[in-house]
Amino acid sequence: MKDIMGMMKAAGEMKAKMEAMQAELADLVVEGNSGGGMVAVALTGKGDMRGLKIDPSLLKPEDAEMVEDLIIAAFNDAKGKSEAEAQRKMAEVTAGLPIPPGMKLPF
Repeated sequence: MKDIMGMMKAAGEMKAKMEAMQAELADLVVEGNSGGGMVAVALTGKGDMRGLKIDPSLLKPEDAEMVEDLIIAAFNDAKGKSEAEAQRKMAEVTAGLPIPPGMKLPF
């Protein structure tokens, strides 16, 4: 019975840590760049776009396809940074727990 109480306490602590981490991720903003910084995308830790900057020199009709590619590249750069930071924070929260490699949390 003592083990069950300990497990329930640990689960409650884990839930509180997960909620705090989710709040941190919502406030976290990472920036991805492409084209040597000519295009920048800002995302939250949850992957929501918060900003987009495009160097005015790129805003010519004949450069539209290149600008589209740069926006996609900047978005993907920011998304990768956001996901890496989320994984790092999750590792802090779940340190010491027997979670199988590659398992993504929260469920």
